[in-house]
Formats: sequence, structure tokens, C-alpha cells
Amino acid sequence: MSTCSMLLALILTALAFASMTPDARAEGSQLELNLRSRPNDLKGESSTPAISERKSTWDARKTAIIVVDMWDDHWCNGAAKRVSEMAVPMNQMLKIARSKGVLIIHAPSSVTAFYKDTPQRKLAASAPFVPTPITLSAVERWGTCWLYPDKTREPELPIDDSDMGCDCEKHCTIREAWTRENPLIEIAENDAITDNGQEAWNLLQAREIDNVILCGVHLNMCVLGRPIGIRQMVKLGKNVALMRDMTDTMYNHERKPYVDHFQGTELVIEHVEKYWCPSFLSSDITGDSPFRFKEDTRH
Repeated sequence: MSTCSMLLALILTALAFASMTPDARAEGSQLELNLRSRPNDLKGESSTPAISERKSTWDARKTAIIVVDMWDDHWCNGAAKRVSEMAVPMNQMLKIARSKGVLIIHAPSSVTAFYKDTPQRKLAASAPFVPTPITLSAVERWGTCWLYPDKTREPELPIDDSDMGCDCEKHCTIREAWTRENPLIEIAENDAITDNGQEAWNLLQAREIDNVILCGVHLNMCVLGRPIGIRQMVKLGKNVALMRDMTDTMYNHERKPYVDHFQGTELVIEHVEKYWCPSFLSSDITGDSPFRFKEDTRH
């Protein structure tokens, strides 16, 4: 083959790839995740459970990332500041995951009406209804209900968030400050938007998605308890993992166990790893350094 013919073949191949849909480009993409977990010590058999880590390969096309409550504002100034700080690297992570074929589901609770006329909102709302494996009595309102701690599989959380967790020097007044998802996070053409558990289930089943990754805020509240959160997705039988560097908690260090805010978040991550699902770092997807809050000065 002549040099010109070889060059023409390369150009045609490049053009063919460029014209592929995102799903076609992602064909064969794999996520290589380092999943960290801890033995369940609900029965008190181990006070210092060992950390275990295993490598796992997930098919990107059978994986969804649910972005929980990354709102444009928050009643707690500190929480709002941390969300905005995390939003930029989270957006970069989502771009890479999306390019691999992962479905991105944006779940800004209570403000999805902001997106009512968008194709991303309509995508979630129009997915065909699929019954859940949970009995009807447990899911009558599960589209909008809150899943509280399940005493059959987890003890109380390791932090006291009964004051709602504002860690500011002057505690902020609780108000409904949010109106939409943080605009620093891109909502792409093929993404979906829903905070409704049934809609999320319909969407996952329609696309035969078995793997669900959770990120966003706040881990001790919404990421665990929302109808699109960890507890619900685990109970529905999905293969669930927490992206542990892309989350935060509502925790005031003046409450038990009286540790630094970020150490409090780490304690809740450990709780999730023991009783609900493994966790991994965003670097497993991006190849870059894990995210770390600027104010987190722990070594």
C-alpha cells in the first residue's frame, strides 16, 4: 500500500470514529476500581476491623453515577462553600466517566422542577415503569420517601448530627436555599435528571444497568437516605459503591465524637464500608490525584 493510500485509510478511520455516538465509542470500556470495605461488626465481634481492598472491573455501559444534592446553594455557608469547591473536580470526573459510557444521573432533590422542560428530565420521567423487588407496602411512597437507618444491618451513625451539622463558627439559620444543581456541574445531552426512586429504578432497568456509584452530599443524610441513595440502591439489589473523595458530611465538630469535620466524614465513610457498600477514589476513573478539600489539613 502506498504512503498516500495509508494516509487516506487513517483519515477515513478517524472520521468514522468521530461520527460514532458516545455509546458506540464507549463500547468495551471498563472501569478498574479499587473497592475498599470493612468487615461488618454489627454483632460486636471486632472493635477494629481490618480494611480490605479488592480490584474489580465494571462494564462502564452497565454503570450509572448518581450525583446527589450538589445544589447551587445551602443554608449552611460552610457546606455551600465545600460543595462549590468539590463541584469543579467532580465535573471533570463526570466528563471522563461519561466518555467511557457511564450514565450520569443528576439528583438535586426537591428542585427537579427547575428542569421540567429539559430532555434530561424527560428522559428519566419517560422510562417505562418496572415493578421493584420490594413489596408494595414498603414502596407505596418510595419515590419521595426517606430511608432511615436500618437497625437490622447498621448501628447508629458514628457522628452526632442531631443539630443538622453546621460547622460554621456562627451557626447558620436553616432555610431552603437551593433552586437547582450547582451550575459548575455540566448536565450533558445524554444525562438524566431525577430525585425519584421509582424513576431511577425504571431508568436503570431499561438500560440493564447493574452497577451504581454514589457521589455528592451529604453522606450521613442524603447520600445514604434519599430514595436514590445508598440504602435504597443496596436494598434493590444493585451493585453499589461510594466514591469516597467526592462526598462530604453535615457534621459539627462540637458534637460527638468531637473530632475534626473531615475526620467525622471519614468515620461515616467507614460506617458505609462496614454496613452498606465498598468505596473507591475518583482517581480510579480519572487517573488523576484524588480530591481533597483545601481545609482538610490531616496528613
